[in-house]
Amino acid sequence: MATARTEPAVDWREEFWDFENRIYLDCANQGPMPKVSLRAVEAALDFKKYPERLTHEHYFELPAQTRAALAQLIGAKPSEIALTTGASDGVNAVATGLRFKPGDEIVLPQREFPANYFPWKHLEQRGVRVQEVAPAHGAFVTADDLVAALGERTRLVAASYVTYDTSSRLDAARLCAECRRRGVSTFLDASQAVGSLPVDIRQIGCDFLTCCGYKWLLSPYGTGFFFIREELIKELEVHSIRWMAVQGAINFNKLPREGWRLEPDARRWDAAEVSNFINLSAMKASVEFLLRVGLENVERHAVELCEQLIRHLPRDRCVLKSPVERARRGAFVVVAARTPEQTRALWQRLRERNIFVSLREDGLRVGPNIYNREWEIDRLVALLTE
Repeated sequence: MATARTEPAVDWREEFWDFENRIYLDCANQGPMPKVSLRAVEAALDFKKYPERLTHEHYFELPAQTRAALAQLIGAKPSEIALTTGASDGVNAVATGLRFKPGDEIVLPQREFPANYFPWKHLEQRGVRVQEVAPAHGAFVTADDLVAALGERTRLVAASYVTYDTSSRLDAARLCAECRRRGVSTFLDASQAVGSLPVDIRQIGCDFLTCCGYKWLLSPYGTGFFFIREELIKELEVHSIRWMAVQGAINFNKLPREGWRLEPDARRWDAAEVSNFINLSAMKASVEFLLRVGLENVERHAVELCEQLIRHLPRDRCVLKSPVERARRGAFVVVAARTPEQTRALWQRLRERNIFVSLREDGLRVGPNIYNREWEIDRLVALLTE
């Protein structure tokens, strides 16, 4: 019996600019900004066209409002959110600030995205050991695999909540609970999770989390955030000082030259020029848009489209590279032809037909969002079947 097709109750596609004749299924690479965010950029650009309109309050209120929206999105406190230029800022904040000693160990899954790999590997120059964990069973590293790798010298486990190359979803709550029981810190790269599915930072229980803004947060390139659990703020060293993170910065003319102190919250790790009113105006608008849509609705719609693709995937020509079980996947799916060469050729053919997906690790990463429709998946399947 044919599966009943449903469209979202609200036509969120109307909230984006016309995709014209393109089928864009690549949100795991770059998320298009909704109209409201692009309008926010246009308004922010007027501050450079008419600089006299840029008030003192814009420098401090806009970051605070963006921080509050991000905190609401993941169930954190605004004081636990630092505004960054991408995921790497959060990784480096922990890599440089956690006081690693020679002999300490960091546990990573194999094939982590480079942003969550090289800052940890750089610590090997200081005698820190980085252990990369392979899956014990099957193709995907699990929370049990990472827990089994913990040793007496393990200080930190750093892993992607959803992997970029397969969409394998980690049982992060189980991992974090076990690590905390053993006194091991946990760090999550959630760049392929936040914005595409509901994330409850308290239920997960991680110590640190980082996320870029230009994918599922539908924000500009050069945006992101870093979460640090409140209790750890004073324990993590700060190595780059930003004057806007000094207490009393709003009255910068009267900042003390002696006896100054950093703000007691995550603003310590804000990026330089944190009041970037062009980028933050768009990010604030995008995050508020996602709050209005509801991440449970984003996930539901994206997952239904992914399930449609999986059901109709031509198995004589293509294979599924993501986990079969829905609960073990993120909001996107990865498929491939029978050989890497055929996969690359297929990716090129799709682009020639104005269907846009990512080519990652010899797989086609299909990342739909609320603006995509079932007929677009039908069209993708038809071309995969040719």
